[in-house]
Amino acid sequence: MEEIRISPDYNWFRSTVPLKKIIVDDDDSKVWSLYDAGPKSIRCPIIFLPPVSGTAEVFFQQVLALTGWGYRVISLQYPVYWDLLEFCDGFRKLLDHLQLDKVHLFGASLGGFLAQKFAECTHKSPRVHSLILCNSFSDTSIFNQTWTANSFWLMPAFMLKKIVLGNFAKGPVDPKMADAIDFMVDRLESLNQSELASRLTLNCQNSYVEPHKIKDLAVTIVDVFDQSALSHEAKEEMYKLYPNARRAHLKTGGNFPYLCRSAEVNLYIQIHLRQFHGTRYAAISPAMVSAEELEVQKSNLMNSDDD
Repeated sequence: MEEIRISPDYNWFRSTVPLKKIIVDDDDSKVWSLYDAGPKSIRCPIIFLPPVSGTAEVFFQQVLALTGWGYRVISLQYPVYWDLLEFCDGFRKLLDHLQLDKVHLFGASLGGFLAQKFAECTHKSPRVHSLILCNSFSDTSIFNQTWTANSFWLMPAFMLKKIVLGNFAKGPVDPKMADAIDFMVDRLESLNQSELASRLTLNCQNSYVEPHKIKDLAVTIVDVFDQSALSHEAKEEMYKLYPNARRAHLKTGGNFPYLCRSAEVNLYIQIHLRQFHGTRYAAISPAMVSAEELEVQKSNLMNSDDD
């Protein structure tokens, strides 16, 4: 079984893409860690936000593939933030620091919830141009943990890890999914008590997305049909919230399809981002887009303007 951590792709990623650490808050213990790859001339990149158990590395296959196609990709992990407004304020400061006006966000699980809340928080002065939500949710009450949300900060790290591991797939999975779970367990081990406790607090604090504030965003929902931590009801709620969203379904993939079904997930990301080619919100270098495709985009834009 080929372990992700010793795979050539992962080692190539670690040796070619530098990890940056950025502080944007007055509190210098709040450090954003991120990988920023692809053409820096792109002002509207795609940014990846990880789940509770994830670090910036978990999207390495997306970083490698998308930058190979000419996209600018940023994969990050959050500092310790204990509430959603604090997170949104910190993320806005990070975008200011990186001189990014608007961005596309890909969020997995908690990352998807944070992406929606950030879009909602900044809706009056929009910073999010589109969303890709993978195995994500819109209301924290689905976890039935809102009553414990205020006590995560007291729990020791081993107990927090046990809570997170309880959501990982049980029973038989294919080798690629097993490798993805092993890799995520390894990433989980690298997180300290306050990182884990703060993420679980954000994940379970009583909160929900207000759809009327972000109804004009282009959204793609990426879901798996096999076992994942999300209930059927949570998925249905997402479809109701975003009736016009594109739906990208994967037959299998579990909780971490971006690791074990990366080719399919990367294709869905490409399809989502393609609608912005030839506009100022393209996440790709114009040199990498064929002239023909640009023409198609222009005629689509002209047609939509005529409507």
